Formats: sequence, structure tokens, C-alpha cells
Amino acid sequence: MTTLVFDDTFEGLMTAVFEVFEYRFEPAEIVSQQHHFNEALFADVHHVVSDAAKADRVIKKLEKSLGKNGVKQMLLVYLSERADAANLILSAVRQAVLNPDKNVLENFGNPSILDIAKICKSMGREIHRLHAFVRFEKLEDGMFFAKVEPDFNVLPVGFKFFKDRYADQKWMIYDLKRRFGVIYDLNETTFFYPEPEQVYALNNASAMHHEEERKYQTLWQRYFTKTNISERKNMKLHIQHVPKRYWKYLTEKF
Repeated sequence: MTTLVFDDTFEGLMTAVFEVFEYRFEPAEIVSQQHHFNEALFADVHHVVSDAAKADRVIKKLEKSLGKNGVKQMLLVYLSERADAANLILSAVRQAVLNPDKNVLENFGNPSILDIAKICKSMGREIHRLHAFVRFEKLEDGMFFAKVEPDFNVLPVGFKFFKDRYADQKWMIYDLKRRFGVIYDLNETTFFYPEPEQVYALNNASAMHHEEERKYQTLWQRYFTKTNISERKNMKLHIQHVPKRYWKYLTEKF
């Protein structure tokens, strides 16, 4: 068994897939550095160096056999952060190579393909929740800021919704769990990775709230309280539509 260890990036993963076929590693498995703990457990370890050209060849091959939607599904599996994500993708690529005229992602009788479909469904739900439950807060400098902590790493594929919807405002979304964010400056979006000393400020952004933001939050909380009819409260239904893990980011729940 050859274990290919890549650098946690999607480009690195695609490079690893390419090298499985290039060097005829069989049997083989792919693991990220994050999930690779002890080399002594493995007889043969191959450290993958990310190569844009190799990664691009794999992606183009997948686009030809699975379509752009198929490539998107592979990206969603990678972003799911599951320990077996890389090997699920490798399995799908192997099947695509063996069946070049078929969309193997429709073969739900295969356990790996079924797992991929389930992951993509879960990722789709989490992207929808990201869009639904983000609450922007106006900061002193006029920037609109939001904190998120999704179950999966969906911000890289979910931020375009905000760029399209809030194209006339400067905004920033920060993922507390993964310590990176997306910032929009009215022209383009950019990923950012804060320095350690900036993380505390981002985690406690309320200290930088604009005075207008404080007033609006108070008004919204009063409105939410006054319009609530206690006799019609149905917490089971409420939690079903608004899971508790999102409450800490909702102004009305402060």
C-alpha cells in the first residue's frame, strides 16, 4: 500500500490523484497532512508536491467525463473535511477512467458514489444555511462584518451569493472555526488569513460596532420580543427551521 500525503489544498489533492496513475501506485490511498499522523504505520509513503499543471490535467479530464457539475461535486467532497474525502474522490476518478462514456456519479449502487451524493446533499444544506443565517453588523469604519462557524468549509463556495446580493456595500465574512475570511471592497472579493493578534478582534467585533448598529440591534430585539406571541410558541418547529447552533449569530437571540 502506497500512501500519498498532500498539502491539504485542492490543487495538492488533484496532483496526488494524477501521481497515483503516473507512478502506477497500486494499491494506493491519499491522505491530507491534517489526517496523516504517523508515518511508521505505513510501509510506503509518497509526499506529494502540488503541481498546477498536473492538477489542471486531472480537472480537465473530470470536466470531460463528469461535466463541470461533476468537478463541483468533487470540490464539495474535498471541502466537507471528511477524513476519507480524498479516497472517495480517487475512487470516483478511477471509475471515470474505466468508464469514459458514462457519468459514474449517477451509479448510486457503488458505495463510494453514494457517499459522494450524500456529502454533496449535506454541503448543499449547509450552503443554504450560510445564506439564510448570516447577520452582518456595521462597524465603525462602515464595513459590514459577519462571523460564521459552519459545520463544513462552505464559505469558499458560498460567498458569491453575498457578492451578488450586496454588491453596493463593503463587507467581510469571517469563519471562526477555520480562521479565514472573505472581504469585498466594491470591486472584488479576496480571501484573507488574519495574523494571530487580529483573531481576538475578529472574535469580539462587537467592540468595533458603529453607533447605528447598536441602535438597530436594540430596536430589532425589541421588535422581535413585542411581536412574539407566547401562546403560539412552538420550539420544536422553531429549532427545526433555525438550528440552535446558529442562534449565537442572530441579533434577535442575543
